[in-house]
Amino acid sequence: MRQLIFTLFFVILSASGFTQNKILPLWEGDPPNYRETGEVTIWDTSDIVRVRLVQQPDIAVFLPSKKNATGEAVIICPGGGYHILAYDWEGSDIARWLNSHGIAAFVLKYRLPGSKSNIVPYKSPLMDAQRAMRLVRYHANAWNVDAGKIGIMGFSAGGHLASTLSTHFDAGDPSNDDPVEQMSCRPDFSVLIYPVVSFTADFSHAGSHKTLLGEDADDKLVRHFSNELQVTEETPPAILIHSGDDKVVPVENSIVYYEALLENQIAAELHIYPYGGHGFSLAIGQGHLSTWPNRVIEWINYLYE
Repeated sequence: MRQLIFTLFFVILSASGFTQNKILPLWEGDPPNYRETGEVTIWDTSDIVRVRLVQQPDIAVFLPSKKNATGEAVIICPGGGYHILAYDWEGSDIARWLNSHGIAAFVLKYRLPGSKSNIVPYKSPLMDAQRAMRLVRYHANAWNVDAGKIGIMGFSAGGHLASTLSTHFDAGDPSNDDPVEQMSCRPDFSVLIYPVVSFTADFSHAGSHKTLLGEDADDKLVRHFSNELQVTEETPPAILIHSGDDKVVPVENSIVYYEALLENQIAAELHIYPYGGHGFSLAIGQGHLSTWPNRVIEWINYLYE
């Protein structure tokens, strides 16, 4: 009897559209810019969960209860220097925090340029971020999400990917047979946490630059992925969080993006904390630094008040 009740419970959840923690592939079948090499995705759970050599990109769906849902949603890009993904530290832990404020969250497991399965390595991360935004927008009604309130959030190199999507988006292709591809991939806002932004300045993060573009990338390509140079009047508003003592990704990365937003009359907010270094995730137990999530929620509320 107990087993029957347990089974019926999950049948009811399924019938009601309950999708908590569902993993949804970005594409059916192989993604674009992919070739079979025999590589497999590697999960390292020895400390934080680190993912390497992503083969099939996907999103993990984290939904608040319908009664708590605000309609806002955030796609999360974990960091890791474009070498690994800090999947729980800057992904699923963040999703659960967003859910606690009624915000739907989606952790993006994006392909990394170091995998031999990429035909053109630097193209895959942005392809995956664009597709994730289209996919969430396509499923917005089913997930109690407002299709006009979907943001992108990124940490470190994931912040570079988030700012890249914020400056390299399109309105969708209405002639495409795939209805997902007909959706716009423009974020409605971006949340950038100790982000890599520039590849041209002397404060660039050399590791992310080299891993994404290679050692001898063409200057035009380097500028293309220096996102402070790509801001326009169409770039979505952003909030940026950084620590002034970050020795890995200097705070100037956030400053130049913030300044570019202001120059284009785009709503922007920048918070520089005096300590914290790099890679502090939610900064639990780190005093004043641990208040940064409050700033983000306040800012999102400000956007849609």
